[in-house]
This record gives sequence, C-alpha cells and structure tokens, in this order.
Amino acid sequence: MVKTKRDNIRIPPQSIDSEKAVLGSIMLRKEAMDEIEDLINPDSFYVEKHKIIFRAMLDLSIKNEPIDMLSLSIKLGEQKLLDAIGNNQYLAEIVNVVPSSVNVKHYAEIVQKKYILRSLIEAADYVSELAFEENDDHMDEILDMAEKKIFGVVSSPKNQKFTSIKDALPEAWERLEKLHEHKDALRGLPTGFKDLDNLLSGFQKSDLIILAARPSMGKTTLALDIARMAAILHNKSVGIFSLEMSSQQLVDRMLSAESRVNAWNLRTGRISTDKEFLQLRDSLDKLSKAKIYIDDYPGNSIIRMKAVSRRLKAEKGLDLIVVDYLQLMTTSKNYDSMVNQVTEISRSLKSLAKELNLPVLALSQLSRAVESRGGKPRLSDLRDSGSIEQDADVVMFIHREDKGKDESERTNIAEILVEKHRNGPTGKIELYFDEKTTTFLTLEKSISEFSTKKISSALDEF
Repeated sequence: MVKTKRDNIRIPPQSIDSEKAVLGSIMLRKEAMDEIEDLINPDSFYVEKHKIIFRAMLDLSIKNEPIDMLSLSIKLGEQKLLDAIGNNQYLAEIVNVVPSSVNVKHYAEIVQKKYILRSLIEAADYVSELAFEENDDHMDEILDMAEKKIFGVVSSPKNQKFTSIKDALPEAWERLEKLHEHKDALRGLPTGFKDLDNLLSGFQKSDLIILAARPSMGKTTLALDIARMAAILHNKSVGIFSLEMSSQQLVDRMLSAESRVNAWNLRTGRISTDKEFLQLRDSLDKLSKAKIYIDDYPGNSIIRMKAVSRRLKAEKGLDLIVVDYLQLMTTSKNYDSMVNQVTEISRSLKSLAKELNLPVLALSQLSRAVESRGGKPRLSDLRDSGSIEQDADVVMFIHREDKGKDESERTNIAEILVEKHRNGPTGKIELYFDEKTTTFLTLEKSISEFSTKKISSALDEF
C-alpha cells in the first residue's frame, strides 16, 4: 500500500470528549468549577468554542452567578459570541454528553495533560526554528531561550500572564494576619543576624541584594555565614556560585565558622585537642545535612547560571542564590566596556530573582574612590556601573575603621551599612569579625564567647 501525503498529517494531542465532559459537568453542578479552576484555564482547551464557553463560565463564577444553559446563553449573547459556539443547541449537546459531574476533576486532568503535550510540541517547533537559524555568535542566548521555553511548559501548567489584584488581596490579608499574630516572625528569608533581620525583615523573594566592599573586608565571609545559617538553622536550600574560590575553600571556611575551630589550623591539619575534634565532627554532621549546593565553575556566565538555577530549583528546591562575585561573571556578548557588561549582569540577576521568585545575594567590588576619599562607602562607589544601584532592591556595604590602621578602638568591629532599601528603612548594624574562624558574630555573642574563653583559660591555669 502506497502512503499518501494525507497519511502523514498528525493531529495535535487533544480529547474533545473530555473537554465536553468538563463543560457539561460545570453546567450540571456549579460547584464543579471550584474543583477544577486551579487545574485548567481557557487556553487548556483545544476546540476554540470550548475556550469561549469556559471564559464565559469563569466570568459567571467570579460574579457568583449560576452557571447553567440559560445563564451561559444570556452571557454569550451579551458578548455576541452565541453564534460562534453553535447557539443553544451546542450547549444542550454538551450537557447531554455527561450523565454525572462526579468525575469532573478526572476529565480536567486529561484536558490539561493534552494541553501540556501541545505546548511541548509548540516549544519543540520554537527550539527547532532557533537551531535552524545557525547563529553561532549567539549560541549561549539560543540555549537560554530554548531552555526557558521548555521550563515554561513544565513549571507553569496554567501559564497565567496577569494576576488580578482581587485575586492577590486574600493572600496579602492572610500574610498580614500571620505577621500580626507572630510579631517576631520574619516576612523573608532569615539571615541569621538578628539586627539585620529586624532592619530588612529577612531577604525578600524576587529581591536582588547587593553586598559590596573593598577587598579583604569580609564580603565572602558574610555571604557564607548567611548561606550557612539559612541552611542549617532554618532548613533553607541555598545555591552558591563561586567565581573566585573553589568549593573546597568554601567548605573549609564554613566548617571553621560552624565548628569555631581556628581556620589556619584546620587548613594545615594542626588539630590536637579532643574538644576541637568533637566540634569538627558535630559541624561535619550539620553541614552534611544542609541543603547547600556549590558551583565553582570559573568564568561563569549569566546564561549558564540561569540554566543551573532553574534545574536546581526544579530538582532540589531553591530558597536563596549567592553570587561571589558580580564583576567576575561573563556575558554572551563581548562588550567594549566593563560598564555595559556589568549593566547586563545586574539586570539579568534581577530578572533571575523575579523568575525564580527568590532572593539573589550578589557580591560586588567597590571602586578605589572610597579609599582615596576616606570615610564610609556611598552608592556612587559601586564599581563599573550605576545600573547595580538601579537594579538592586537592597544595597549593603561593609565598613571597617580598623582596616589600614595599626591601632583602633574598634578593632574587628564591622559596620553593615544598608544604604538602599527599596521597600523599607535604611540604617546600619554592627557585627564582630572573628579573624581566627573567619566568621561574623553579633556583638553580644562575641562578648559571651570571649568571656567563656577567659574563664576556660583561667581554669586550665589553675
């Protein structure tokens, strides 16, 4: 038998009977809409007139009006769409298809599965067209666009582009009630530093937080402290992109900070006391259970970072991203100036925070102007681009008066200056930097530890 061209025509995945069953079930029982409204949307339907009917049903549901043949007929008539769906005869046909509305959820799931399959076919066609363009100069961009298209199908079944404020208000009220009942509770992700959490109410979802300082001020240390405490104390999932240090160096730092064992002794293997071994063992156990994922790929690009973050969120869950540091990232284009490159990076990081709905903590260098001028850092000191200040929701600086001085009354005292806070107050907090264990502590904790060590030393001498 000879195959004709007509035999090769493939009909997209669909189940027209299931679509009729969903619409008929809703007309038989209005409450059926509540059971399936979060499963499907008008675009889930393959037949155009079924999309029209379901939109009319949603309009009636929002107004809490009956959803039956008569009300639908009137609604579609008002919208001048009754003829487009086949008049009242077609509505009657749909109702007669379904003997009962009990299985409406089952039919809705079938409709949604077919819609996802059609969306995948559409995404595959889109990716195919991108590949056929053969634009080698923009390979990273093509890969990012292709992956984003596929992830869009997988992660967003309903794929609604707009949120009505009416739909968002109940969630806002529920959140406010919860915050009122638990006044000490944070709205965002805890940083582990009480004063900083009080000022920012934690790191908020979709926010880009910039932590900037001159070299050797403790940027990486503070970022690792926040990541470590968020993971260990609050069971958060943290992704760390380290462009400057290897994963083993980061692990050593976190192990020293968590165990409170001297960092240099840890790196050189000079661990002698049983107490230090016990502290290390306990810290190893805690860190092994922490959901911290490190990517130390050198010269990481924003395109690759987005791809890794999407996969990490889909597979492991993700609550916070840390980038160390911003000026070391690369872009898909070769810009003639660092300013333009950093502009693309900062905007892309903000876009990533919004897309994955989580805070992104990005470290940044400061220009040398702050050293030549003296005093505390300003927003204008952010290196290479004003776009960092513009794109960031929070900008924090680390300032230490003891740096560059032989003696200072404020040795190892670091000021964390919150100079920009888009949705809240600015201000400063003070932390103690413990050089031996490369970690930041609250001042109260540092004083307490110092007193404990003094007492312990005195007892040993006695």
